[in-house]
Amino acid sequence: MALPSPVSRFEPAPEQSGAPGDDRASASAAARILARVKAIVADRSENRLAQLVAGKMFLVRVFSALLALGSQVLLARWMGSFQYGVFIYVWTWVLMIGALSDMGLSSAARRFIPEYTELKAPELLRGFLSGSRQLAFVIATAIGALGAIVVSLLQPHLDSFEVVPLYLACATIPVYGLVQTQAGISQSYDWPNLALMPFYIWRQLAMVALMGAAWLFGAPTDAVTAMLVAVVTTWIVTLIQARVLDRRLDDKVTSGPKQYDLKTWLGTSLPIFIVEGFYLLLTYVDILALEHLRSPDEVAVYYAGARLLAIVAFVYFAIAGATTHKFTKYHVAGDTERLKSFFAETARWTFWPSLLVCAGILAFGRPLLSLFGPTFESGYAVMFILAVGMLARAAVGPAERLLNMLGERKQCAGVYAIAFAVNLALCLLLIPRIGIEGAATATSAALVIESAMLYRMATRRLGHHLFLMRQNKQP
Repeated sequence: MALPSPVSRFEPAPEQSGAPGDDRASASAAARILARVKAIVADRSENRLAQLVAGKMFLVRVFSALLALGSQVLLARWMGSFQYGVFIYVWTWVLMIGALSDMGLSSAARRFIPEYTELKAPELLRGFLSGSRQLAFVIATAIGALGAIVVSLLQPHLDSFEVVPLYLACATIPVYGLVQTQAGISQSYDWPNLALMPFYIWRQLAMVALMGAAWLFGAPTDAVTAMLVAVVTTWIVTLIQARVLDRRLDDKVTSGPKQYDLKTWLGTSLPIFIVEGFYLLLTYVDILALEHLRSPDEVAVYYAGARLLAIVAFVYFAIAGATTHKFTKYHVAGDTERLKSFFAETARWTFWPSLLVCAGILAFGRPLLSLFGPTFESGYAVMFILAVGMLARAAVGPAERLLNMLGERKQCAGVYAIAFAVNLALCLLLIPRIGIEGAATATSAALVIESAMLYRMATRRLGHHLFLMRQNKQP
């Protein structure tokens, strides 16, 4: 029997090609697909815009994660697991304190900017755009100075290899508060690239370049050098971001008088600050506890596994960053039904992509860990344990952001306080017994408890339950 030609294999059989009904069915299916594509392209709804912005933010975070993976691999190999572990411990303090150094003003931006825009209050809008950034820098500078004083007082009780990196960490805090606030402003105007790329892309590229130069020229590739590079790169990219943001705001907001309402701004941001404080304690208590209870080498292994799985959380942060200001808009407008529907959508947008990303990372977890060095593969179990908590958080979507916008800040703070207490207690109980797996178990259990409480609060506040499989129709 002769084989069919390469072309004929993709053509319908003669008896099928002549069937008018099949031709009409194929044409109808093609027309439906084309119509669907056209509808998606033409969709300019707020939900579609939020999806696009969230998608951009997620892609930036994913690219930054890949970049971070490469940079962390290089740092681990250049520095060795011990010095790398010291750097991770100190940088964790920077991330935690730096994220709080704006006193919640970055989150407040996502409330006040859409609120002032919706209420047509240009004086207050202009005042917030400039005043919030100035206030964040002043507060962060004071926190950095206080941190340096604390390090000097604790120096006799610190390991010698920690002292200089900790002092350098304090020098990073002032601009960290500023970059946070600028990111909040950028997200409120749906500028995801400007919000995320300076810190997550530009800074990491610059840091890898400078550390690579240090390695090539024979400079010590230790925690001190790494922190010095982190200070320089963070300052530079923050100032560049400020310049670009100023230019964009000049085009977006008309010039004119400014009105400053510091009492209202701080009255809103400080409760958010408390919520975020407990959230960050919950996020980083495992690494900090490991540093005190186990060796820097184990800290490095745990961080490598947690860092890889953190890509899953980028879905959550992308959705939260793209949608929080919309929660405020619908709430201010009194559109409760739209708010309910939109939040249900965000839960689905968060969970299903998170599940897909998580499965992909776990499938390739062991070879990815081996990139850090042969000893890092022992962190594979950590990834599976942490995945449970990550997916639990993803299942409720940005519930905490919604509840904050609805005035439930004290309740959110209580949720995170409970979750932090659970995490800390379990860390102290499990880490001495089972090491890094104990830290992962403690964190995952705390995340499950946190998510369950936020889910209950959100459904009670909105008056309906959220089901990930349900398709809600827009009102």
